[in-house]
Amino acid sequence: MSMAHPQGRGVPAISRAPRTGWARLGTAALAAAALVGLALPAGAQARAGAQAEPPAPGRDLGREVLGADDGWAAEGAGTTGGAAADDARVFTVRTRAQLAAALDGGSPVPKIIYVRGAIDANTDARGRPLSCADYATDGYTTEKYLAAYDPRRWGGQKPSGPQEDARAASAARQAERVELAVGSNTTLVGVGRDAVLKGASLQIRDASNVIVRNLELRDAYDCFPVWQPNTGGLGDWKTAYDNIWLRGATHVWVDHVTISDKGHPDAAEPTYFGRNYLRHDGLLDITNGSDLVTVSWSRFADHDKAMLIGNSDTATGDRGKLRVTLHHNSFKGVVQRAPRVRFGQVHVYNNAYEVPEGTDYRYSWGVSTESRIYAENNAFTTPGHVEAADLVKSWNGSALHQSGAEFNGYRVDLLAIHNSYNSGSERDLEPDVGWTPALHGRIDGATKAVKDVARGAGAGRIG
Repeated sequence: MSMAHPQGRGVPAISRAPRTGWARLGTAALAAAALVGLALPAGAQARAGAQAEPPAPGRDLGREVLGADDGWAAEGAGTTGGAAADDARVFTVRTRAQLAAALDGGSPVPKIIYVRGAIDANTDARGRPLSCADYATDGYTTEKYLAAYDPRRWGGQKPSGPQEDARAASAARQAERVELAVGSNTTLVGVGRDAVLKGASLQIRDASNVIVRNLELRDAYDCFPVWQPNTGGLGDWKTAYDNIWLRGATHVWVDHVTISDKGHPDAAEPTYFGRNYLRHDGLLDITNGSDLVTVSWSRFADHDKAMLIGNSDTATGDRGKLRVTLHHNSFKGVVQRAPRVRFGQVHVYNNAYEVPEGTDYRYSWGVSTESRIYAENNAFTTPGHVEAADLVKSWNGSALHQSGAEFNGYRVDLLAIHNSYNSGSERDLEPDVGWTPALHGRIDGATKAVKDVARGAGAGRIG
């Protein structure tokens, strides 16, 4: 199998360049060096980019904060991101090296990072593209891996041995490039209508007070999926990267982002061991005790598993956490998990769901262990073979509040439909979820919400 994506050559040593010497240069010297193409240390590159071209005058998205009552992330002190950053911690970045330097390893120092143009995470320190073959090490190849762990010979045990070790080492090399830690008190915002992070996995881990806005994130492509023999009965391929992954994160606002597998759909990948050779994980996952999150006016498209809230049925420490608001988002061509919820109190209102013809659709709302979804005035548009009974699926769930839902233009009671049509295969769900949302803006009817989402959701569409 060809491993031509991501593309490029040559994996250099990856390290943080010292700032000694460059730190003594003034703004003009840094900007001039950047203009003539002189290779700067990573930190200097970020500073040169920020100081050479500040944000355009007028509305400054980097200084904006989450509005009062705008979902769970507005709880308490609210979510302000890097709005308090001083001028020395305001950056405009155009390359992966500049972005990594500005993020500063996930430091909690208040910072505002403006992304201008398209940034490819699968690039080396000089900006040259890197392919899967560039990351491969210790003799790893897809063909050798497949031969080593073919279930007809290997059996059902977990892969181990030289090829699995080589796969893990190769995966670690890619992770060094594509996983980017976003620390507390950070605002990461796109400039204009064409700010793109390609191949990147934003990791908001054990961080608080983070804003991500006006960005397109696409194709977080895993070069080295691992075979898991005992998953789903027949086994399955497991991939590593979510476009955005919240783990133990609190007070996070994700707004006007567009996230997809654009350019490399998993449906186009081959089948190995009878299973699709997946290259992408979730679009936006919220797990490991994350809390107080608002996701608004965003587009999730052309993907299998879009959004997981709560990662395990046994993670009882998540009780009282995973409080999330989803409003005015578009889910188009999404197969499942829009969202799937465990434990959390999740307010889902005024979202638009569209299932294009040909989508291998499974469900939209996953009601799992101790989840408390409160859904209001959402709209679903599907082809004729998708039934209203398909929209909700339960795994050990017990309750779902829903009202004002529309299915292909008709008002429907999704709770009653679920309980009627899934009787015997899934337990009935109760309408009382034990809480009523208080933090939210105006909730419109589903018909109006569809029009508003079509006009205003996604990167580049902030009014």
